[in-house]
Amino acid sequence: MDRTPTVEDVALVAGVSRQTVSNVLNAPDVVRPATRERVTQAIAQLGYRQNAAARRLRTRRSSTIGIHLDPYAGGVSGVVLDRFVHALTERSSERGMRMLVYAARTPEEELARLADLTEAGEVDAVVVTGTFHGDPRTGWLVERGIPFVSFGRPWGADDVSAPAHLWVDVDGAAGTRAATERALQTAGPRVAFLGWPQGSGTGDDRERGWREAGGGGPRPVTEESVPGARAVVEQALTEHLDAVVCASDSLAIGAHMAAVAAGRPELPIFGFDNTPAAEALGLSSVEQLPEQVAIGALELLMGPSGTSISPRPAVPGGAHVLVEPRLVLR
Repeated sequence: MDRTPTVEDVALVAGVSRQTVSNVLNAPDVVRPATRERVTQAIAQLGYRQNAAARRLRTRRSSTIGIHLDPYAGGVSGVVLDRFVHALTERSSERGMRMLVYAARTPEEELARLADLTEAGEVDAVVVTGTFHGDPRTGWLVERGIPFVSFGRPWGADDVSAPAHLWVDVDGAAGTRAATERALQTAGPRVAFLGWPQGSGTGDDRERGWREAGGGGPRPVTEESVPGARAVVEQALTEHLDAVVCASDSLAIGAHMAAVAAGRPELPIFGFDNTPAAEALGLSSVEQLPEQVAIGALELLMGPSGTSISPRPAVPGGAHVLVEPRLVLR
């Protein structure tokens, strides 16, 4: 075409009404899949691009999703969330949405920021990260009927069959289970698990995978600290260990330092997150695949191919997406 294609052009090529094209663009769930596919193909064929400013005025929506930017913590942590935010921004742009990143140092400060953003109509939905037991943010959003999805489980009594809200997460137990099974097959029966103190939902989930695989070794405990990990593993190495599976790459680095100091640099150690630091040291690690988490979050909020926020769970069969991690061996 020698001019910019319009909604009418798309309707003509797809053999549908102008209203049907509008529904596909703004409320795809109300359109039959076969019709939606015809309209989508016509949009791609013509190179049609919706005027974002006009759409926001017409729908009274911002076409924006808010996400919290975690404070910089240093060390090797934060890489996964950085990749997640980047992937979410890229994927949402493909759907005609924008990401608004906001900062807050505490959950209470984040609630105040969320109140400002939602009351001003600056965001249509929110992505919550780093969920925990009794998280006040998710309850606040549910009470106000604000569309949101969390990267992290609700950590309730039944997160799978009857979740409190939409969520997407990495199957941490599957990751540590795979690492433990690999260690048992290739190293020996005494596989330790180096994790955080109990009570952390994420940490407890990762420990569960090790237990289910039958690690057979000790369970040293430390906070998220390379020196702390080194100290407890040095103590654990006074007894025989065949391998160590860790709840994070930071802990794996500390465990590796302890093994080297004990004259056992070949001791198999498995981290979690597959950070550049683990790669540089040649440590095997479980990769979370945050790009797949981003895809799952958007599907929950917008449907498989939607271009607006869905008013209800859009993924058939449930209100959650559980991403299978992969074990990277080195």
